[in-house]
Amino acid sequence: MVLAAGVQETVTGGSLLAAAPLAALAGLVSFASPCVLPLVPGYLSYVTGMSGADLAEERRGRLLAGVALFVAGFTLVFVSYGAVFGGLGRLLVEYQDPITRVMGVLTIVFGLVFMGLVPGLQRTVKSGRTPAAGMAGAPLLGMLFALGWTPCIGPTLAAVQGLSLTEASAGRGMLLSLAYCLGLGVPFLLAAVAYRRMLGAFGVVRRHYLLVTRIGGGMLVLLGLLLVTGLWNELSLQMRSWISGFETVI
Repeated sequence: MVLAAGVQETVTGGSLLAAAPLAALAGLVSFASPCVLPLVPGYLSYVTGMSGADLAEERRGRLLAGVALFVAGFTLVFVSYGAVFGGLGRLLVEYQDPITRVMGVLTIVFGLVFMGLVPGLQRTVKSGRTPAAGMAGAPLLGMLFALGWTPCIGPTLAAVQGLSLTEASAGRGMLLSLAYCLGLGVPFLLAAVAYRRMLGAFGVVRRHYLLVTRIGGGMLVLLGLLLVTGLWNELSLQMRSWISGFETVI
């Protein structure tokens, strides 16, 4: 019973129920960004050791296994970030209100950066080391992706970690980061399952990059405004009242 209560508090406490869908959406926006989407075919080829011709033949088993290992690699890094920021927020819980408002201002800035409205702050830093091609190197490549592409996907990732900080819990921070990784990782897995069809979808997104960045940046700006004005906390309290009678079956 204690374990069940702890799990329920972790999942329903704070503003996690409101934040998790936004984190997943932020992950999806990161995947569709100009610095990730064009490289997807290359990642798929590299993590499986397969040529473009092999990928086109849709050898799904090997392709899906390699991509799953790649996704597991960057998930490990990002979930660790969530634990750190959530734990830090727990230590600073008495200052939660000013921290939330400061993170709101920063999130607005992150949104403007993602939309390309802050010159000089959109850069991609790549690691100088590359693991061996194939599934054996796929988890390491995922970790390098998480570390090396952080400046590129930074606006969305930073907004999610800012929410982890306001959650004031390492467990909730990890869950929030996991939601982000699902938004970022599931499209990679879908690309592995339906490679040819996904290539066509990628083309559509590439032709509308400006719209993608505007929507993604606008989402971050809106979230920042909710944090700054205190409406985010009000929304969280409202959602907790909706589920106050919920009991887990664990």
